[in-house]
Amino acid sequence: MAGATDTGRKRRRNEDAYVVQPPLFAVADGMGGPQAGEVASRLAAAALEESIVDGTGQDKVAGLIQEANRRVHAAASEDAAHAGMGTTMTVALVEDRTVVIGHVGDSRAYRLRRGGLEQLTEDHSLVAELMRSGKLSPEEARIHPQRSVITRALGTHPDVDVDIYTVETQPGDVFLICSDGLFSMVSDDLIQETVQRHRDDLDAAVKGLVRQALKGGGEDNITVVAFEISDPAADGEELEKTREHVLPPAQEDEDDEDTLDELDAVPPVDGRTAGDTMVVSAAELQAAAVHERRPERRRRRGVLAPALLILLVGLIAVLVVWGLTR
Repeated sequence: MAGATDTGRKRRRNEDAYVVQPPLFAVADGMGGPQAGEVASRLAAAALEESIVDGTGQDKVAGLIQEANRRVHAAASEDAAHAGMGTTMTVALVEDRTVVIGHVGDSRAYRLRRGGLEQLTEDHSLVAELMRSGKLSPEEARIHPQRSVITRALGTHPDVDVDIYTVETQPGDVFLICSDGLFSMVSDDLIQETVQRHRDDLDAAVKGLVRQALKGGGEDNITVVAFEISDPAADGEELEKTREHVLPPAQEDEDDEDTLDELDAVPPVDGRTAGDTMVVSAAELQAAAVHERRPERRRRRGVLAPALLILLVGLIAVLVVWGLTR
């Protein structure tokens, strides 16, 4: 098991957090403007470590995520500086021969089995909705100007809908959890190739994925967690030795470079950096679409009226000339 995070080349702060606390693993990607996103993801990650939730499997994962949501929402409500903050969260709980996954937002969980990579979660985002409806191709989604708009996040409401999956496992399965800073910069094929190349060293695999995202542009914070399903009798003691709860550390990778460039001189719009994640509900998206269509109809009517007037004047002129020549 391993985890790695990097601020990226365009961001000033790392608003991601991750948890490696066997049998629990998670990634949170905060949003809400300067500092608030960082606070949201850290609160959500801390909730997983600190909360005691009864039950097992799906009930436990759902309870942990609801508690994380409650903490982030309470903090946002009590402090005006954090109003509107939220975070994505993808959680994996290993139990017996299954992995229970809880998911809110557009961070992702993947499984690598026998060399094939499978995306296990569905993004709660505008471009994902457009792809599912056939209105957008995967290639178009990668460069869509509204790819940072998500439709669900922790902390924006008192309660949150959580997608829960129970996945059967086999020895040798590798599970990968990541923020969108990875898959927006690195294709699934390259993710698969990188993990497969470092199949026997997951620490090298996650660091390799971070480097690939940086090479791809590093436009967002990048966070990756990976763990492997092994023989239950093989290394129970090793799990206890490596329990950890990880928040964004200082840059540690030997290939670290300055993550700021000339683009950071561009002032943010309404307190946001270009490309910042924002949450828009499905109802708001529908209302926005209606609002966008109405002015277009008004413009068409506005163009049509002068055209009719010109036609009418021309017709009158023709009739007058015709009358005079008779």
